[in-house]
Amino acid sequence: MFKLSLCLLAALMLANVYADNINKDAVITREDVDPADAEGNYQFAFETSNGIQAQEAGNVNGIRGSSSYISPEGVAISLNYVADENGFQPQGDHLPTAPPIPEAILRALEYIAAHPPSPQ
Repeated sequence: MFKLSLCLLAALMLANVYADNINKDAVITREDVDPADAEGNYQFAFETSNGIQAQEAGNVNGIRGSSSYISPEGVAISLNYVADENGFQPQGDHLPTAPPIPEAILRALEYIAAHPPSPQ
């Protein structure tokens, strides 16, 4: 049992070392930066040699941006977002979504809307 635990520990340590070195040699291949002007307008964009891309533009009213990268599992991840008076609104296929409303609940809501309670 001790030998199995020791082998497992060694395997985990090796995996950790490998994971730490995946992106250590990545370099920025493109970088565009327009710092904030007097009105607060700014934008930036960059790309790295390991496939990471990001861009963002904004002002005092809000921002709009996107980023993409390849996950450790090899899946392309892409995120678009807006942040304004309505809060942070991300969009991406990898984000969880709410389950659909059950049919019985939808019918109940329609019934309630069609038959509002009478004022007393």
